[in-house]
Amino acid sequence: MLFLIDVGEQIATRRKAAGLTQAELAKMARVSRSTLDTLENGRMGDLGYTKVNNILIALGLEFKLQVAVSKRPTLDDLMLENEREDAELRRTSRF
Repeated sequence: MLFLIDVGEQIATRRKAAGLTQAELAKMARVSRSTLDTLENGRMGDLGYTKVNNILIALGLEFKLQVAVSKRPTLDDLMLENEREDAELRRTSRF
């Protein structure tokens, strides 16, 4: 499963690799710089499809649907998910 925090991290990585500032990408994607910053830094609780899609398009990326993995999660998978949830709680509880 892909979490919004993971999407934000990938967007930040791709933006930096493209040599774009947050302001430049936000303008290209027609979203506010604060929305982009919040997404990239994992503080976004929820974000609409259109905004995320506009950001991805501006970076030359796209959503891809695929069949979900039907195997049971491993202990490592569950521990990683727990770490991500804890990180998200720490980020959102600061504000």
